[in-house]
Amino acid sequence: MATEPWKAKDWFVSPWNYADEAVKDLNFAKQIKVHDVTLRDGEQQTGVIFSKDEKIRIAEALAEAGVHRIEAGMPVVSASDNEAIKEIVRRNLGPDIFAFARCMVDDVKRAIDTGVKGVVMEIPSSMHLVENAYRWKMEKAIETSIESTRYAHDNGLEVVFFPIDFSRAELKWAIDLIERVGKEGHMDAVALVDTFGVLSPHAARYFAREVKKRLNVRLEAHFHQDFGMGVANTIMALAEGVEVMHTTVLGIGERSGNTPMEEVVMALKTMYGQDIGIDTTKLTPLANLVQRLAGVQVPTNKAIVGSGLYQIESGIITSWFKNCGEQMATELFPIRWDAVGQPPADIVMGKGSGIDSVNIWLQDLGMQVSDDDAMTVLQAVKAYSLKNKKLLSKGEFRDLAKRVLGKAA
Repeated sequence: MATEPWKAKDWFVSPWNYADEAVKDLNFAKQIKVHDVTLRDGEQQTGVIFSKDEKIRIAEALAEAGVHRIEAGMPVVSASDNEAIKEIVRRNLGPDIFAFARCMVDDVKRAIDTGVKGVVMEIPSSMHLVENAYRWKMEKAIETSIESTRYAHDNGLEVVFFPIDFSRAELKWAIDLIERVGKEGHMDAVALVDTFGVLSPHAARYFAREVKKRLNVRLEAHFHQDFGMGVANTIMALAEGVEVMHTTVLGIGERSGNTPMEEVVMALKTMYGQDIGIDTTKLTPLANLVQRLAGVQVPTNKAIVGSGLYQIESGIITSWFKNCGEQMATELFPIRWDAVGQPPADIVMGKGSGIDSVNIWLQDLGMQVSDDDAMTVLQAVKAYSLKNKKLLSKGEFRDLAKRVLGKAA
């Protein structure tokens, strides 16, 4: 097996990803951490509700996957959330546990009471959102930020300042305000927050560079998916030295959701040579758990963890698989199934199937037929699949094959 970084045992991506011209401006941090927000921002997706026990189960699965930090929830939301955070902290699962709070002292007190290590503290950073949505005076927002972040720090919490709608604020003005909060209050890190998912990848890079020039604190990337840019934007920010990425499992979250963890993790590992310590074999089991507990419908072709990614219907791809086999699976798939915890590749039967597909299934049934008979079965399969708009089960295929070949059922 070749030792080039773009072609390893478990993946085969473009060699251009590693071309000198492509990587010359990359500046990844020595250690990139995942700050998972599934239990807070993920639960803000309409209709998603996690019970206390479900939050604990998800936190345990996140820990098993090697996630570095878990934002376990917002204590003021409900008694159940508060108790879930306390129990997740008590279990000492391994990741650092953070809470989410508004920039209000009472919120911080509730976070302190849960025993978390740190707190992500939100405040609006764009003038229009403060005035139109919050109906606050800007000075009130600044004063409460200073008071509450200082209080959090004085009580031993690590503080991540979270300026809501940062990406739609006037940049210099917003940084001036954040700088003031850092000097008069406290912040250990600042999140680059694209609340409404409105950054382009090039703007995400500009955003990170400009903030980094002014603020000498750790930067974290929190991007949403309203234009489907969350993964690209997160990687652009990380390539500028941002150290922490805020993500959710499956990208669940408010409106179009948050940046999906599994996609960024695998892109970093395969396309950028950045292994950030996540056990990628846990990605699909983790996604399946969250999907089931959240009650969300995930497309079968969802990147990395979709249930249909390693199902082969196309006749030509089936022929490739027949010729390459499992040993050369990355000729067909950019990532091997076991690398991300998926079941092995499977040939399925439907309208797109080809003659090799039919022969393989017939052999599995112990049926040896001529090429003409196999073609007859194939045409019947295509007609059946088209009429019923579905793949065939093994039983349906067996019955169909026996019928068209004139064999007794």
